[in-house]
Formats: sequence, C-alpha cells, structure tokens
Amino acid sequence: MRAPRRSARDLVRPLVVLVLAAVTIGVPLWLVAVTSAKPQAEAVKPNLALPHHFQAAANYRQAVDEGKIFQGFFNSLLVVVPSVVLILVLGAGAAWVFARRRGRLVGAMYAVTISGLLLPPAVITIVMELRQLGLAGTRPGMIAVYTGMYLSTSIFFMTGFIRTLPEELEEAARVDGAGPLRIFARIILPLLRPVIATATIMVMLFAWSDIFYAFFVLGGGDQATLPLNLYQVASAQLYLNNWHLIFAYVVVMSLPMVAVFLVAQRRIVAGITSGAVK
Repeated sequence: MRAPRRSARDLVRPLVVLVLAAVTIGVPLWLVAVTSAKPQAEAVKPNLALPHHFQAAANYRQAVDEGKIFQGFFNSLLVVVPSVVLILVLGAGAAWVFARRRGRLVGAMYAVTISGLLLPPAVITIVMELRQLGLAGTRPGMIAVYTGMYLSTSIFFMTGFIRTLPEELEEAARVDGAGPLRIFARIILPLLRPVIATATIMVMLFAWSDIFYAFFVLGGGDQATLPLNLYQVASAQLYLNNWHLIFAYVVVMSLPMVAVFLVAQRRIVAGITSGAVK
C-alpha cells in the first residue's frame, strides 16, 4: 500500500513545481511578450490576450530608434565587463589565500568578507564616499560599486572550490621553481573555470538589470546603462502609456542575458555545486 503513495507523490511534486513556475515566471514573461507585439490602442491596459493585430516589428524598431538602446547597450558593456573582470581576478586571488591559509585572523577576515552576502549596501554612504573621491556620476564609480557588491559572492564560491583541490599540485609547482603568480595563473585559474563561469554569469545578470544603484551613482545622462536609460525615456513621457514600446524595450534589453544564460546554464549549476557541495 505504501508504494503507490510514494509514486503519487513523485508525480505530484514535479507538477506542483511546474505550475508554480508557470504562474510566477511564465505569466509575466507572456505578458511582456504579447504586449510588445500589440498596437498602442490594445496595449493601453496590458493583459494576457493575444493581439488582434501584430505589429512587433514596428514596435521594436521604434523602441530601438527612440529609446537609444544602442547607446545604453554600449554604456552597460563599459560598466559590466570591467566589473566582472575585477570581481573574478580579485575574488580568485582572495579565495586562494583564504583556502590555503589557516588561523583565527584569516578565518575572521573571511567571515567579514563574505558578510557582504547578507548585509545590504548602504546607498547613502556609498554616494557620499564616491563624492568625496570624485567618482560620483562616473563609470569608474559604478564599476567600484558593482565590484564591492558582488565580490563576496565570488570569494564564497571560489574558496569552497579551491579547498577541494589537492595542495600537492601547488607543492609540485613550487619544487619546479614556480612562484606564486605563476602557480596562480597556470594552476589555480584553469582549475577554477567552472566557478569562474558561474560567477561571471551571475554578476552579469545582476549588474545588467540593475537600475537602483545605477540611478544613485550615475544619475543618468549620456552614461546611462540600459535599465537606467529606459527609466529616463519613460519618465520623459516619451513612452507615456505606450506599454507596447516599454515592453519591447524590456525584451530587447533582456535578450543578451537570456542568450548567455541559455548557453551557459549547465556551467552555472556545475559551478554552484562544485563550490558549495564538495
């Protein structure tokens, strides 16, 4: 009598997960997709119904032309790419030290470092510090903010992964005369590829869609990233009640990260399990 109950549970649980995913993720995605293909008259009040007249090409063309998407895309790249590089390089170096050194001081420093996973950044303090340093409203200031925000995540995953690597590899390299930099570049970094891929994608997904910190640090203008640029366009009444253009902008803005996620989703799972489970 117990076997049928277990099999029923095994069938019900995946169905429940699929239904919840369809409601919480599928419905908003469908709303954005169908609204971006509707004419302005049908998109005034967004709903889940299919458009009576498809004009997706015209909507996307207008969103690209009037929304300065290419400029925002270029600005996002100038902020996100350097941030990812700094997070990976600094995170890998710090994680190597935390994974190989022992002692109370190192443990305390590691605890303080990964506390950024739980403690939210203080926006007012960040803005005041950037103003004191002359970095407010600049791309280097935005890069510094993203690096500080997501460095803890990178260090956390990389430290757990490096601790699983045999130290004999490094000792053999030292016997052959390799210095710390050579060991780090030739041994540690190549072995960190799964975690590096995971950290890269996670940071890119967060930073690419960020508008909150970009609003306070960059403030808009010609350096506005894609999400901030959309906010400026919408607040300037260019897209007032034009939900078809807003959602078309959102779709275009999301396409690069969707493509990155679909291509590297397996590496995301592999990197997370390698750094947190082993």
